[in-house]
Amino acid sequence: MRGRGGWGYPLFERSRELGGGELSAPRLRSDTPEKAGLDPGELRHLVREVHDLTTGQRPWAAGAVVAAGRGPVIAVAEAAGWAVRYAAYDPKTDRGAELPPRARVPMTVDTPFDLASLTKLFTAVAAVQQIERGTLGIDARVGAYLPEFRAAAEHGITVRQLLTHTSGLRPELPLYDCPDDATRLAMLRAEPPVGVPGTYTYSDLNLLLLQHVLERITGRRLDALVHDGITRPLGMTSTRFGPCPGAAATEDQRRPWAKADRGMLRGEVHDENAWALGGVAGHAGLFSTARDLAVFCRTLLAGGSYGPARILGPDFVELLLTPPGLGFAVDQPWFMGELAGRGAAGHTGFTGTSLVLDPATDTYLVLLANTVHPRRRPPDNRPRARAATRLARAVRGS
Repeated sequence: MRGRGGWGYPLFERSRELGGGELSAPRLRSDTPEKAGLDPGELRHLVREVHDLTTGQRPWAAGAVVAAGRGPVIAVAEAAGWAVRYAAYDPKTDRGAELPPRARVPMTVDTPFDLASLTKLFTAVAAVQQIERGTLGIDARVGAYLPEFRAAAEHGITVRQLLTHTSGLRPELPLYDCPDDATRLAMLRAEPPVGVPGTYTYSDLNLLLLQHVLERITGRRLDALVHDGITRPLGMTSTRFGPCPGAAATEDQRRPWAKADRGMLRGEVHDENAWALGGVAGHAGLFSTARDLAVFCRTLLAGGSYGPARILGPDFVELLLTPPGLGFAVDQPWFMGELAGRGAAGHTGFTGTSLVLDPATDTYLVLLANTVHPRRRPPDNRPRARAATRLARAVRGS
């Protein structure tokens, strides 16, 4: 079940070895649903429903890519709709101004997407890598690493609280309205918790502070940590911080519905704060493809290894995914559907991206869409939940 630009994967070669004599973890390959131990009928429904999401005058998304599989097999890799469909958004008609057909860009399975908050998962993995190495304490206070972040230091915010969104920090700050980097940094340093520490409040600021911690203890930028510690060893060559020419378009970003006046965005980070911070941020900024994210999911399901590479040990993958999850959301039916309930982990992104991996069934689902093209609207997570439910039923019906 492949859409435009389908992939091929090398078969697992058992002669390849990890350090210490361990056999390589199997690499992904494309094959039939039956070879993956999945019901082909449910996956046909999944593919049809993803195509339906991109049709009509007011589609859920202009375009989408879905990848799903079990074990080392990708059983679905399908593209639908358009990577670029609209020239602009018309607030008078509340519709997108459609490009002529010849000027539109069709979606393919290799189209990169602005991952938005899926970036948080990579920041979380980078943090757990430092925990594994002993350079970062999970229950250490942020002030021990960043004493100049006086508000976080005074309130005893810990690394664990940043990773579990229990620091009490507000969801975001208007860094995009600051005149320069120094003002933005001063605002972050002075920001105190507004909620009760220990109580869950989802916040981009948690991952921004964690980015500063990681950069302080390693002496390296976050983009280098992600590249050298995650994407390069896993062969995720399409995953990087922007700009990313050829990415699916996102929003005609203008006030008052957006927080900045930037016009139609394609290949530049959508999140206004990440843009203000130069495109590299702990909470947003990465671009990637469905194939690369399937590799990321497979690596975690395999205990941190993929092919000859190991990015985390199994105990630290377990730490990452054990409820409530470090960076990852765990067992959330609102976007995981019937996959939720036995330890499924994943995340969503504002631009329309999501992924779910389920250790209980060894399955993974990547659904990437440009739902904010041509402009943002209240999120509708029902299509994500339906897609995940199709995969759960494909396991049960196999």
